[in-house]
Order: sequence, then structure tokens, then C-alpha cells
Amino acid sequence: MAQAQFDSIRPYSDAEFQKALARILSNPDFKKLVTYLLPGVNAADYLRTLSTVSTIKEFQLGFIYDVLESIVSQYSDGLSADGFENLDTKMSNVFIANHRDIVLDSSLLCKLLVDNGFEATEITWGDNLMVSPLVVDLGKSNRMITVYREGSPKEMFKTSMLLSSYIHDSVTNRNQSVWIAQRKGRSKDGNDTTDISVLKMLSLSGGKQVVNSISQLNIVPVTISYEWEPCDSMKVRELCLSDGQEYIKEENEDFKSIVGGVISNKGRIHLNIGKPINKSLEVIDQKLRPNEILEEIAKKIDKQVRADYKLWPCNYLAYDLLEKGEIVEGKYDEHTVDKFNRRLQDTLKLTNGDKEKVTEYFLKLYANPVYNQKGL
Repeated sequence: MAQAQFDSIRPYSDAEFQKALARILSNPDFKKLVTYLLPGVNAADYLRTLSTVSTIKEFQLGFIYDVLESIVSQYSDGLSADGFENLDTKMSNVFIANHRDIVLDSSLLCKLLVDNGFEATEITWGDNLMVSPLVVDLGKSNRMITVYREGSPKEMFKTSMLLSSYIHDSVTNRNQSVWIAQRKGRSKDGNDTTDISVLKMLSLSGGKQVVNSISQLNIVPVTISYEWEPCDSMKVRELCLSDGQEYIKEENEDFKSIVGGVISNKGRIHLNIGKPINKSLEVIDQKLRPNEILEEIAKKIDKQVRADYKLWPCNYLAYDLLEKGEIVEGKYDEHTVDKFNRRLQDTLKLTNGDKEKVTEYFLKLYANPVYNQKGL
């Protein structure tokens, strides 16, 4: 497939970035963003320095990295990681990850990759999140790949094939890794589950043999665990409002989720790089139907993600509250109980629905990772 055919979904080239940077720097909202996200920095001096950047990589290692350092410092109690020994510095991968925050899941992976001597990834991002020209420029200058969410079945197959071809080209020809969420949209109930439609898309352009097509991508499961779930109240509210009916987003709700995820207190954050799945693909029965093969692959990814999820005190507390007794001894203290109850009260105020149902959804959001590990 000719490279020009990827123009509708690919990130900016360095040449396009130069024009985008001029637009970014001239946008008054960007100066406000710098002032807000980088407190203590002289915005005018910072923008002047940023204007000398000439490549996307320099932009990422400068501005994007600075912002992520600031977010971790201001809005978390620290970022930790393990599993980087599972990666080969000479090999590109598709990082298929659980999805808890719109921006931070992929961005923190990129930061940690850089910290550990690897290249940052390209990142898939739904077109519904491109909410303004400034966001589009910032996204495409941060190696965002556009994923189109809407269209007729014919249109969706065409865009899925295009996306699949682009990702295969990135990994196999350009030696460029890609981050993709294991499902469309964030997990809102605490369950990290791979949607086989994501795997089906990935397999489309690699030939008729599903296992061979998937193996070309060197898939590595990634698990991010936030002590305090980003936008937990908003997630529970959506679950309550969509119970038995279609959920219709409010105006600017995606943007509010982006901002809320960034500036909410997330406590501690841990990211785990799993083991590449290619070895485990060898035992899959090739006589199975394609969808059955994809289901087996999804199970292998889910097992790693759920096992690698770092359980925090609040997860154990929620589990005990659902089980109606202190079953997990010594895993949390009164400080955890107080903070958990405050967040629950905030959720009850925001949702303004059936208190019993809201409480149950809130508890499950935090408890399900415990149930999932116990069920492995």
C-alpha cells in the first residue's frame, strides 16, 4: 500500500510538524496550557525555546516529556514500572494495553520507554477525541494515529483495513512501535478485557493465517494500575445512566474526561510490561475458526493483564465491602477508608441516582481487579 494512502490517519511528518508548531505557538490557549501544566515556568521564555524545535522527536523529548513529568509530580504520588527486561531494544512491538485514562495510559508508557532507553511509540487515538484544531495539532505532533469510530459497515471495514495496514507497516517496515487499547473506550467497571474486534483489525492485513498475521506484530501486553481511578465518578455516572438504555454523551464530555483524567489525584501509578505473546501463539490449534483463534489470543492477553495489575489498598477495601467482611487482612488502613469514602460521596453527589446502585458500581470499579486475579 502506498504511503500516501495513510495520509488520513498517520501522524505528522517532521515537515508538517514545523507548520503545526507555528499554529500551536500562535494559539493563545497553548500559552494558557503551558502556564497551567508547567507551573513555575516562564511561559514566554518556554515558548521561545520551543520555537527552535525542528522535529517531532525533539518536541516529544522536550515539551511532552516536561508535561508528563509535571503531571506525575502534581497529580500523583509517584510512578513506578517493571517488566522492561521483557523488551528487545532492536525489535518494534504493538503494545496492547488496558485502558483506564484517555491520555495518560499511552503517554506514561512513552515516558517510561524513553526513561528505559527505548523509543516512544506511535499512539492510536479515536477521532472523537480530536475536539479542536489545537488538540489535533498537538495529537499529530505527538505521533497520534487517527482511528475513525463511525461509518457504515462498508466504511468501517475500509478504515479498519487501512489502520491494520498502517500498523503492520509501522512495525514490520519502519521499526516503529505502536500503542493500542485492548478495547474501544476506557474500562468503566474495573474489568480489563480484550475486544476481539481489536485483534481482528490487527490481523486483517497480515495474510489469511490469523496466528501468523498477529505474530508479525510482536504483541506485548501492558498493564497500567492507578491507585485512584481517573474520572471514577464520571465512569460510575455513565454506567448508571446507560443501565438498560443508550448512553448519550453531553457536549464536550470527552474533553472533560481528558482534563479530568489529567488533573485528578491518582495516588500511586504502576505500569507493567508483560511478556511478548508470540511464544504462546505456537500452541493454538490452527484448525480453529479465525474468530475462535482470536478469542484464544484475547484470553492470553487478558490473563497477563489481569495478573500484572497492581492491587492497591483501595482495591482490597472495595472487595471486602462487597464481600461484607474483612476478608483481606492488613491490606488497608483508616486513611484508605476515609479517602475511599470521600470519593464515594463525591460520586453519589455527581450521579444523583439510586444510591444503592451507584455504590455498587463504585465498589465494583475498584474490586473487580481483585476478583479477576483470584479467578486466574
